[in-house]
Amino acid sequence: MNNRDRLSTGIAGLDDILSGGLLRERAYMVTGSAGTGKTIIGLHFLTAGLEAGEDALFVAFEEDPADLKADAAGLGFDTEAISFVDLSPDADRFVAEESYDVFQPDVVEGSGVSSRIVDAVEETQPDRVFVDPLSHLQYLAPDEYQYRQEVAGFVTYLTGEGATVLFSSQAALPGERPTLEYLCDGSIKLDRAEKGRTIEVTKLRGSSFLSGEHTLRISGDGMQVFTKLSPDAHHRNRKLTTLSSGVDELDRLLHGGIEGRTVTVVSGSSGVGKSTTAAQFAAASAARGERAVFYLFEETRDTFVRRSESLGLPIRELEEAGTLAVEEIEALSVSPDEFASQVRTEVEDRDADFVVIDGISGYRLSIRGDEQELIRELHSLGRYLKRMGVSAVFIDDIDSVTGDFEPTSSQISYLADNLLFLRYLEAGGELRKAIGVLKKRTGDFERTLREFEIRGDGIHVGEPLTGLRGILTGTPEWGTDDPFSTTGTGTKDEPPDADSEMRPGGSDTPE
Repeated sequence: MNNRDRLSTGIAGLDDILSGGLLRERAYMVTGSAGTGKTIIGLHFLTAGLEAGEDALFVAFEEDPADLKADAAGLGFDTEAISFVDLSPDADRFVAEESYDVFQPDVVEGSGVSSRIVDAVEETQPDRVFVDPLSHLQYLAPDEYQYRQEVAGFVTYLTGEGATVLFSSQAALPGERPTLEYLCDGSIKLDRAEKGRTIEVTKLRGSSFLSGEHTLRISGDGMQVFTKLSPDAHHRNRKLTTLSSGVDELDRLLHGGIEGRTVTVVSGSSGVGKSTTAAQFAAASAARGERAVFYLFEETRDTFVRRSESLGLPIRELEEAGTLAVEEIEALSVSPDEFASQVRTEVEDRDADFVVIDGISGYRLSIRGDEQELIRELHSLGRYLKRMGVSAVFIDDIDSVTGDFEPTSSQISYLADNLLFLRYLEAGGELRKAIGVLKKRTGDFERTLREFEIRGDGIHVGEPLTGLRGILTGTPEWGTDDPFSTTGTGTKDEPPDADSEMRPGGSDTPE
């Protein structure tokens, strides 16, 4: 269908869900409990019409137009060109001694309401009409049958006059009259969930739409809708390359580096060096002129920048060059859909080549769901990035410091094309660190563990730890030579010399 047959709702994300917008000269219903944003959608719908040179009419059954205009102004809407029909009850009617409560007899019988709406439609010839709320008519009709008949006639009249109509309605509670979605060509449902406000299109005659719940945010700029990520709807061809870390020994472990258009999981315990390793890859990517984006879920931007630059990574310099962006994310205030929207902006509008999520534990907070939902969201994000030709690194925090080896904290190892792990070892009464590769789908890798250090000048990867047994248990035993010794004279019965220069806590810089 040609997009010229569509009307924008004024909310980009909602238009995406609606496959471009609403069909002309049809009627749509938006339902939800109080405070979910029904009137805000109506204001977006009407003001989008004004911007397109159309005429707009607001039929107000509950709230006084003066109050509506004041509230709208607070959200950035200019309502001066919108025509209002005021059908809201007023205090004079409440205190007057009349036989009817609140409403005048002609209003209760329907003729007053109908004539005032007809007069307004004939006067303004609106292209768009918003009725807020349609469900208020049920209190004016004497019975269910007449209520349905009046609403059906109302809808037919407005669309017959060439208007596209949006109605609001309270969500039906148990025992209440059901909403009139069957009379409309489409239905939009607003709700509140554990992960925040949600929006869902449940019906759209004559058009496809994105199913499922999507999240939204209401701010001083009105409403923003963040669609659920649909990875298979996106694709971009990019040349496949091998990405160097900028550290020769680490690249040697990976047989040249990590392949482009893949997802790498870097796992390990707190403080072992995961973020620094990911930052090394991101900085190397940015230094090559590729755009890298580092999302911080668990660390402040200031701490990350200062720590990285103390290790020789020129974060600010790369940011000034426009090849690196460091974004601090507050997980509890951002839904997965909203975060995915931020990532899409970087990838599709700013041509990002390399993305780091630091880390999965913080991202889990934004999910506010179970582990299966976490896996689904990470799967969608990783698949989207790969289809767009972007290399991604997910940082995964393992609870245990030593003990039995765990490759990842959750069942996410299948998401990884590359799995790089960092490990604490207890050797000679000291904590040491080791690095290894468990998986690399698109190429070969070294199947040994190497000592890992972070010094003042950055990451250092030592020789293979061939003299140790039981490394993955966290408490290795020495063979004939001590691989940690600088002289190579250590034995199983003689731990490393106390003056060894490769000592964590001495020259090591904590992650």
